[in-house]
Amino acid sequence: MKHHILLSTVALLAACQTAPVAPAPTETTTVEVIETVAPPAAPTQGQQWLYGSAEARIALKQDWNAIAAYVEAKAASRPNTSVVLAPVTEDGATAETADFLACDADQPLAAVFDADETLIWNLGSMGYFTRSGVGFDPAIWDQWEKTGAGKAVAIPGVKDAFKRIRNAGVEIIVNTNRSNTNVQGSADTLKAAGLGEFAHGQTLYLRGDAPGGSGKDGRRYMISDTYCVIALAGDQLGDIADIFNDDALTPPERKALTAAPAFDQMWGNGWFILPNPVYGPSLAGTMDEVFPESTDWAPPKAEE
Repeated sequence: MKHHILLSTVALLAACQTAPVAPAPTETTTVEVIETVAPPAAPTQGQQWLYGSAEARIALKQDWNAIAAYVEAKAASRPNTSVVLAPVTEDGATAETADFLACDADQPLAAVFDADETLIWNLGSMGYFTRSGVGFDPAIWDQWEKTGAGKAVAIPGVKDAFKRIRNAGVEIIVNTNRSNTNVQGSADTLKAAGLGEFAHGQTLYLRGDAPGGSGKDGRRYMISDTYCVIALAGDQLGDIADIFNDDALTPPERKALTAAPAFDQMWGNGWFILPNPVYGPSLAGTMDEVFPESTDWAPPKAEE
């Protein structure tokens, strides 16, 4: 919580000292310092929709039902191809040469999910940031990763979906950009949210486990050494493939990339993106990028 100190009296006294003035011998000045706490800020519209609305609950319940149904069907048919993009060039996959990792016949099946705003809502930290007027503070987030267990909640639909996925014989793996220095706190948070036990390097992968920083391709390849990955889901495109995280892409270019023939067929068919209007690279775009000139419109002028 930010604290604001009312020092207007002090400022006035300082301003009056432009020329030396000797105070009267018998006069004393008392400055009262009042500490006030700013009232809590209102949630942003994105937070109101995602964390608080019935519409978000329904949308996410639908999404997780679709994910579970897809995984059940794929598990029954035993695919021989993963949904993880293969690194066909030194820089990774491309839209033109996109290919997918092959699966060995004896590899167990897995579904790989992001954590934050995919499996759990970080209500504790997001509420703190909002009440404090802090957009984001890495140091505070680090503490949240360590101590947030019990203050994050499972996203609607996740628990039922996890039960169905596990019953289908598919391993659930979490691939998150939480730091691997805070592995215990993150495992505790997932467990406290009712999502089960996760073991580092087996069913829980974190930033720092592979080269590439926040890029997740390296960790996806590590997971693919053991598992045939039949589903990927997250709230950001980087949860699917690093190719979508190229900083040089404008929002329209990034959007167009998702529509490339090799990729467009994957949405809802092994690749799943969940709604997150609160933070992330999706929250970008100029007026011209969001509202193309070809769509310009204004109400007709009234006839005189």
